[in-house]
This record gives sequence, structure tokens and C-alpha cells, in this order.
Amino acid sequence: MRVLMTGATGLIGRELGKALAARGDTLVCLVRDADAARRRLPFPATCHEWNHLCCVPAEALAGVDAVVHLAGEPVAERRWTAVQKALIRDTRVLGTQRLVAAVLAHGARVRVFVHGSAIGYYADRGEATLHANSAKGEGFLANLVDEWEAQVRPLAERRPGVRVAIVRTGVVLARHGGALARMLPLFRASAAGRLGSGRQWMSWIHLDDVVRLFVHALDSRAAGVLEGVAPRPVPNREFTTALCRALGVVENAPAPALAIKALYGEMGAVVLDSARIEPRRTHASGFRFRFESVDDALADLVTPLRGGTREKLSEQWVPQAPEAIWPYFCDERNLEALTPDFLRFAVVGKSTPEIGEGTLIDYRLRLNGLPLRWRSRIESWEPARRFVDTQVRGPYAHWHHTHEFVPLAGGTLMRDVVRYRLPLGWLGSVAAGWKVEAQVDEIFAYRARRIAERFGGAVATPARESEAAAA
Repeated sequence: MRVLMTGATGLIGRELGKALAARGDTLVCLVRDADAARRRLPFPATCHEWNHLCCVPAEALAGVDAVVHLAGEPVAERRWTAVQKALIRDTRVLGTQRLVAAVLAHGARVRVFVHGSAIGYYADRGEATLHANSAKGEGFLANLVDEWEAQVRPLAERRPGVRVAIVRTGVVLARHGGALARMLPLFRASAAGRLGSGRQWMSWIHLDDVVRLFVHALDSRAAGVLEGVAPRPVPNREFTTALCRALGVVENAPAPALAIKALYGEMGAVVLDSARIEPRRTHASGFRFRFESVDDALADLVTPLRGGTREKLSEQWVPQAPEAIWPYFCDERNLEALTPDFLRFAVVGKSTPEIGEGTLIDYRLRLNGLPLRWRSRIESWEPARRFVDTQVRGPYAHWHHTHEFVPLAGGTLMRDVVRYRLPLGWLGSVAAGWKVEAQVDEIFAYRARRIAERFGGAVATPARESEAAAA
């Protein structure tokens, strides 16, 4: 299937694109900046530049079988000034309007249109149990979502052969983006608690489940509104307790509602409004969730981050098979070529003639001007699949680096996950956490550029904890 996607560089779009590419679909992406998108997309795609003020290029619809629309200015990134509210509205309403017009004019082969929407439709509804057929709420978000969804009606009216599914997504829980990632720094430091009274209901969904739901919306016969929320919403106070339990930290004092409103203004409604939503229509469509309870979801997402552990993820697709790339990583001297000059990194020896499980590798480097010695051990060595190195001696309290080579769409998804802890516990984290995080980002970005130069493909950028979904 040939799938046209908007919002492909966002939290959901990146994961959905990988899932579709892995099963053999061809991706066409509408993006604001094609070069920037290629640096961020961890899957192969044809990119066409587009924004909500322009008509969709006709050539982008050539041969397209399905459309997934995820684009929109993030709702919770900036305070809601009049200008920001207009941008939030226009990127959704005008953007959807133009995309639907393009499908009607140029998308003769399109048979399904999946529209990513939001539970802001329901607004603040207290203890009421809501679902796809519940009435619209009141306020900016509710009116926005109603107008946004209305833009797909001409498609259903003029092209009855096109199945239209609307996924109203709740709070997406993910380790490397969205609301949870923004919460983690404060919660890890035991510096956060419930929001307001904590009685407001949170309708959430694990990132893996929302990606599976979009795939389900593409493949099934589902039409109309689907609730993109897990079966068990929770009050904010229960979510807060569950998050602290998963992280192994102490819950701090609550953030008063008045303080939230003073700090964020009208945008405070995003975290203070109560929406208790059940996925009745989603269940009826045949979809089954993997993560039904918030405890299970948070255990999956944040348990690896207990004890002050930080994690960085970098993903990059290259158009060569894992077997073609692997030999490069069998020569420790190439590690020097993948490391930026500011570290003055050099390999000084290894314990075995060939790298394999158990090999010890010694390096010297400079960190913040200080000369250091680093020794790592190869804990796992699976040719053309993965290898893991850990710090035996060096500047970190803990360093665990997993390198994965995943076959994807005729090439390789190179996936690097680093988990590390700084020395001196919370003191080291507060004093140097931001600087070390920036340095790890720089190392990953440099490494990605060098890999792209050697093996082709796009240049990846590391996923940041503050990265939010485009929709």
C-alpha cells in the first residue's frame, strides 16, 4: 500500500512510519522542510514540502492508496496568545481543508483517510463517562476539534467510496516525547506532584497502542470516530502515584490550580480539564489494547529510568543491509571516526585480536578539558544484529550502550540506545545533567552525519525528552 502521511516527524508519525515501512508499505510524507524531515525520519520516504497555507502538490497523491493525517501545531508547547491560538487552529482547520481538497482533486486511488484528532473535543466534563457518541464540550479546544473534524465531511459526501476514520487521541505516554517525557525531569528529582486537585480524569494511551490503533484504522472496516484512549482512565492523583511508584521516587507537593493558571493561562486547561473517556467504539471495531492499566504502561516506559538513569535514543535509516554495514563496526579504529573532535577520542588497545563478547577496549579522551581514560566491555556481540558495550572505567556512574541493526524496507534501521547515570547522584544530575545531555546529543548527531556520509540515507537527530508530537 502507498500511504501519504502528514505529521510524520511527530511522536506518533515517526513510530507509525516505521511500522508501515516494516510491513512493506511505501511512505510519502508532506513536510514543512524536506531536508529537516530527512534528518528525522527513521524510515525511507518520499518527502514533499507543504504547509497549511499552500495547496498540496498534486504529484504527492500519485498512486496513493491511503492517507494518514497527523499534522498540526502542538497544543501545549507555548502559552495561548491570540497569535498562537490562530496558528493552532489554522494548521489544523486550513491544513485539513487543503488536504481533503487535494484528495478530491488528485487522489483517485485513495480508499481510506485516517484523521488524527484529539479528546479536547469533550473539554472539562467532571465525572461523566464519555465515548465517541458523547456531545461536544465547550471552550477553545472543543470548538477547535469540532471545526477540525468537520473539514473531512466533504470527502465522505463527495467520495462515498473513501472510508474515513477519525482517531481522537488522549494523552500519549512515551519515553522519548510528549507529555510524559516533559514530566520526567521533575519527577525523577522528586520535585513534582499531582496537578491541581488531582481529581481530574486523565484519558491516556501508550504510544505502542496508539500506533497499532492507526494501523488498525487503515486496515479494518472501522469508520467514524474511534476513541484513542486506553480502557482505564485514571484521576491525575492516581497517575501521579503510579508514575512515582514506577520511577521509585517520592511524590512531592501538588501544583495548585491557581499557580498553573497563572503560569500557563488558558493553556492550563490541557492539564486541569477532566475527561473520563471509554473506548467503546474502538473495542467494537475489533481493536484490542496491549496496555490497559496505567501501572502496566508506566512500568514498561519508565522502569528502566529508575535510580536516576537517563536514556538517549537515536534512530537512522540507511539504504544498505545490516550485513553490509556490520564489518565497519568490527574495527575499533572506526569508533574514532564516529566521535566528534572535541572529545579528542583515541583507541589505545583491546584485549582480544578481534572484537567479540567479553572484549575490553581502552580509550583516552578529554571531557570538558579534562584528560580521562575509559574502558568498555562488549557485553553482547550478535553479528549483523546488535552489540552492547558498557563502561568498566570512565566518567559515568553507569554507561550502557545498545547498538541495533534492524532490517527495514531493504535497508537498515540503525538504533542506538544509551542509558547512563551521572556521578554524585542527584547533585551531579542537577549540576551537570543539562550539559552532559547536550554533549550526548552532539555525539549522536555527529555519529549520524558520518554514518550517512559513508552508507547513504538520511542524517538522523537524537530523540529528545522534550520532543512533542506534531499533532
